[in-house]
Amino acid sequence: MTAPTRPQYEIRAQHTDTTITVYQAYAPHIGRPAARDGRFPDVWKRDRMTWIKPSFLWMMYRCGWATKEGQETVLAVEIIREGFDWALAKSELSHYAGEVHPDRVAWQHSLRRSPARVQWDPERDLRLDRLPYRSLQLGLSGEAARRYADEWTVSITDVTPLARRIHERVSAGRLDDAAGLLPPESPYPSADAPLLAGAAI
Repeated sequence: MTAPTRPQYEIRAQHTDTTITVYQAYAPHIGRPAARDGRFPDVWKRDRMTWIKPSFLWMMYRCGWATKEGQETVLAVEIIREGFDWALAKSELSHYAGEVHPDRVAWQHSLRRSPARVQWDPERDLRLDRLPYRSLQLGLSGEAARRYADEWTVSITDVTPLARRIHERVSAGRLDDAAGLLPPESPYPSADAPLLAGAAI
């Protein structure tokens, strides 16, 4: 399959006028209660950084189609766009970029104060091979992580069965069928394009 031509740095996600869907993968003792109750359980550590991924296929790359230990349950977490935009506006790049930061000291100072981190990694295709453009990972810590878990979440859905169905078709070489099952993702409008156009990892 030929990858479409896309900007190197672009948020692509399933979104509505008010929400955006991001993905995470957890061990079943966290993921299943979260999907059942529509909220993260108390065992979910709100004082640690958590990484959310708008790209379904990058999540599949990260969790190995829900086969990696501790990542057997894939969650689609629908959150309010207001919260996602707040995190982007208060984020810092996870790595120093000379074209964005005046110097390393300024970047480190900003990183310490920021409750969110932007990281760009190569997007993946259905075979989980690298594509020539990037996918956003957004790290949330402190206030951002707590608000994500307790204020921004609209719904949590266990999409592990979907991941397995798509993987079965990919393994069988039925890529068109697999692509037809992918969640629809389109460019996400963001007012923070200058930051998002920062250096890749």
